[in-house]
Amino acid sequence: MKYHLIAFVAGFIMDLIIGDPHCIPHPVRAIGLLIARFEKKWNDKDEKKALKKGRLMVVIVSALTVITTLALLICGYIVNKYLGIIIEAVMTWQILSVKCLRVESMKVYKKLKEKDIKGARRELSMIVGRDTERLDYEGISRAAVETVAENTSDGGIAPMIYTAIGGPVMGFLYKAINTMDSMVGYKNERYKSFGRCAAKFDDIVNYFPSRISAYIMIFACMFLGKEFDEKNAYKIYKRDRRKHASPNSAQTESVCAGALSVRLAGDAYYFGEHVKKEYIGDDIKKISHEDIKKANILLYMTAFISEILLSLIMFIMVLI
Repeated sequence: MKYHLIAFVAGFIMDLIIGDPHCIPHPVRAIGLLIARFEKKWNDKDEKKALKKGRLMVVIVSALTVITTLALLICGYIVNKYLGIIIEAVMTWQILSVKCLRVESMKVYKKLKEKDIKGARRELSMIVGRDTERLDYEGISRAAVETVAENTSDGGIAPMIYTAIGGPVMGFLYKAINTMDSMVGYKNERYKSFGRCAAKFDDIVNYFPSRISAYIMIFACMFLGKEFDEKNAYKIYKRDRRKHASPNSAQTESVCAGALSVRLAGDAYYFGEHVKKEYIGDDIKKISHEDIKKANILLYMTAFISEILLSLIMFIMVLI
């Protein structure tokens, strides 16, 4: 547990400093390539066959992720405890994506600030699943804020919680499940059968972390000044946390909408198909590119508080 705590804190610091440089190979990209290969070969036009093969893909990808991670960790600690700590810290860094989320979303912020709508749409398309070519200034700002808000849990707090509980093995398992959902978990004609198991599995593993993340976000607002309204964050959370097709996505989105006093969500296009979605939050203030920066401030404060709380719990366990 002592070594795990050291690696856990070191990995978080590495994520904040290094982020996700494109020049460094990332395990999640390898997982993504594996998922893409399975989808290409196994996604069948027959719904029953697609459903069965989709379930099998989830089992295989999950098993390979766990086995590979566990083998690397065991080998590292067998050779030397310090090598084991280094490997675990590097893995923890690669599991978390707090800085990456800020960097990528702030690219959208920069383009909007420069009034480059086409450039903002292009940068946004790299971090969202929806179609971006129809979005105007407000639509782009809203989508970027939503992405930061939702991924505060998916990319930051949820993998942090699972890594704290079960080390990189559980951390990477979570990332594999989350990646499968983001790639094939859509309810359109192509993925509705093949990706159903991945989507359901993702709903299960995110159920508690998304709600924990929401309450930590509300708490984080208390440390961020008048621009972040913790009372409204709690109010909108209680009212709008279920206004999403996913049982988890609106948890942190509703907190962010309330904290910033803006309205998020609403109808969107995915793969050219119009999807009806309820609004989250009240249109108290007109959303702007500055709200992307504020959403990232909230992301960082939530991540810091979560890291401190989880590290304290682990430290107490070491003492016990």
